[in-house]
Amino acid sequence: MFSLLVLNGPNLNLLGTRQPEIYGTTTLAEIEADCVARGERLGARVTCLQSNHEGTLIDAIHAARGTHDGIVLNAGAYTHTSVALMDAIASVGLPVVELHLSNIHAREPFRHRSYVAPVALGQICGFGPRGYGLALEALVAHLEARPA
Repeated sequence: MFSLLVLNGPNLNLLGTRQPEIYGTTTLAEIEADCVARGERLGARVTCLQSNHEGTLIDAIHAARGTHDGIVLNAGAYTHTSVALMDAIASVGLPVVELHLSNIHAREPFRHRSYVAPVALGQICGFGPRGYGLALEALVAHLEARPA
């Protein structure tokens, strides 16, 4: 059984009420419950964590090494600003799927740049909460395809 970390960054604790025209009305608690259930169906144990603090996210990425097999990361606005998150991902050697609820490439120009993308396995964006399930499926498929 794989162990996966679903890590959410700043302002995602406000999902459901924050800019519903962009992010929808699904709450983070609902997304996390769906991730745990999807993980069980995929044969994975899913742990969820959200923080508004960059250092806490970095600490979680560091702690994932040796504990989790992969990470689904919605870094929120830190996606576009944090070299430190990029370095943390590169340092732990775990596969990371970058995730965004909205299509960051169809939004403001500053959101088009991702510091996570160069060190991520792949990126899923624009599918709303459904993207989390897609990210978990992609991560499990990647892990299952690894040589033993």
